[in-house]
Amino acid sequence: MTLILGIETSCDETAAAVVEDGRTVRSNVVASQIALHQQYGGVFPEMASRQHMLTITPVIRQALGEAHATWRDLAAIAVIHGPGLAGSLLVGLNVAKALAWAQDIPLVGVNHLEAHIYANWLIPPPERAAKPPTTPPFPLVCAIVSGGHTDLVLMREHHDYQLLGQTIDDAAGEAFDKVARLLGLGYPGGPAIQRAAEGADAPQPGNPSAYNFPRSLGAGSGDFSFSGLKTAVLRLVQEIQRRQGSTAPIRGRKMAEVSASEGVSPQELADIAASFQMAVVDALVQRTAEAVERYGAVQVLLAGGVAANKLLRAEMSRRIKVVVRYPPINYCTDNAAMVAAAGYFRFLAGLRSGLELDIVPGLRMV
Repeated sequence: MTLILGIETSCDETAAAVVEDGRTVRSNVVASQIALHQQYGGVFPEMASRQHMLTITPVIRQALGEAHATWRDLAAIAVIHGPGLAGSLLVGLNVAKALAWAQDIPLVGVNHLEAHIYANWLIPPPERAAKPPTTPPFPLVCAIVSGGHTDLVLMREHHDYQLLGQTIDDAAGEAFDKVARLLGLGYPGGPAIQRAAEGADAPQPGNPSAYNFPRSLGAGSGDFSFSGLKTAVLRLVQEIQRRQGSTAPIRGRKMAEVSASEGVSPQELADIAASFQMAVVDALVQRTAEAVERYGAVQVLLAGGVAANKLLRAEMSRRIKVVVRYPPINYCTDNAAMVAAAGYFRFLAGLRSGLELDIVPGLRMV
């Protein structure tokens, strides 16, 4: 039995977890900062790092306590050192290095994107007594979709990656956040857009075919682009407001300064949200399906916060010929169990980090 302590502070979640043999979650503690940042419509970096400093010690203590583990039980400490916000990364990495030195425990640096992929290896507590799910087979196509990244990766074996495509502008999650802000739906944008598309405040659910928004790039490209889609939503909102005779001075205003509450009905709002969501999902599914065919992948893994989107999960499973796998919702967003899982496989491969390990805010996986 190999126990790994994972530490995650790449953005606005302070998290620690203990995972057994890279799969069985013994504990997974997350201190969320969503309520702290909602008033800004996004993450306030300096505030995030200060909050990490306040919460990281009790979070680690709680994770060890829930796992019934002591420092002597741990084989290694795994920590994210990039990509992410510099101030946030510094808190987690410095704490991990101090603990590794003080307790004489090996340190394993983990890439945040790789950790998201390994969320698909985790066995949540309710499944421990049942037959555990099998490990993902190789080769795999991994769609990493989050607020900061939209990457398509071929994974031939552990730590053997090939980048197949990436966003050339906004990440999918970033587009969700910006469009949600435009539509007056709040933060975080992914869940807000999903609720609006389901008709939470409208007479009926939104129609995903109501508006024909652009679907990323043309055929043959492995990359993504969501900037044009975001702009198309802005132009539509402006046109609806003009037709409704809104007195708001919308011409020339930036997206963050326009709210669809000015002259857009609840049903129109639901239709826009549903059509936008479908456009994002279509682009992601199309690129992933093309990669599966081109590289002969036997399974698809979804990873990252946007992997929690119900429509994306359903459309990937329906339209792709191989098995599509995705983590439980609470392992899609940032957490430390995925860090511990990724750290286990690096530890198993003999990969270690020295105390000179530094943060790399723009760290790439491939």
